[in-house]
Amino acid sequence: MSVTLTERAAQHIAGFIDKRGKGVGIRLGIKTSGCSGMAYKLEFVDQTLDDDLVFDSHGVKVVIDPKSLVYLDGTELDYVREGLNEGFKFNNPNARNQCGCGESFNV
Repeated sequence: MSVTLTERAAQHIAGFIDKRGKGVGIRLGIKTSGCSGMAYKLEFVDQTLDDDLVFDSHGVKVVIDPKSLVYLDGTELDYVREGLNEGFKFNNPNARNQCGCGESFNV
């Protein structure tokens, strides 16, 4: 079981952490929300919790709680530029349907 970052996403996250001046990595998770049932959560991690699972991807720690890993296992987080928009894109093999904006999904 794992979650990975593309090299571009890892560089972007590492730059954010450097600008913040603190942090051990990024936390990925899910919450019940959005137009498709579940939405992704993305936040900085200053300290891991005892039950956190930690993956290293391109030198960046990706922290996930065990409940979220069930829905995020195999996910690759990318940072993309599409036209005038840029941001993180979740490539989640578990998602059966995804809303048009790509920020919520269901399994």
